Amino acid sequence: MRVCILGPTGSGKGTQAGLLSQYLHIPTISTGEILRQAIESGSELGQQVKTDVEQGELVPDETMIRLIRDRLLQADTARGWVMDGYPRTAFQAEELDFLLEELGQRLDWAIWLEVSEAQLVNRSLERSRSDDQLEVVQRRIQVFQERTQPILEYYEIRHRLLRIEGEQSPAGVSQSICQGLGV
Repeated sequence: MRVCILGPTGSGKGTQAGLLSQYLHIPTISTGEILRQAIESGSELGQQVKTDVEQGELVPDETMIRLIRDRLLQADTARGWVMDGYPRTAFQAEELDFLLEELGQRLDWAIWLEVSEAQLVNRSLERSRSDDQLEVVQRRIQVFQERTQPILEYYEIRHRLLRIEGEQSPAGVSQSICQGLGV
């Protein structure tokens, strides 16, 4: 099974990706982890990524898809994967579909964790990370919502969008995901 878990900061993507990955015995592909590994590698690509990250810029789409491609070519992904943090835009979703077609794979489901803005803010502020200031969190949520509608439409018209009520307990969300996937 190949799935992407979508949602803004504080929606529980990472938690649910980890739980589903363990349940299905397939790896979690985290864009944050991919970027850290690229930087640590010291490669030319890693240096490009490091510059973008250090300057607070988004890593360009073509670089991200190249990194995702490299990760999907690793042996542990042969039976499937759970992607956390990618795609974030309809363009990235389309590029991911092109890449998967090239690799002889197909995305089974995009899972959208539906969580209210108030809950997202509360969860983010409870984490107590240095960059989780109220104004920053609210801006992240606003930007995500502006970019999200097209990606939801992209997957919905392809009958690959699974909407999950994300304000349940983590176990409840996990159970809803498994029921929705039929596993």
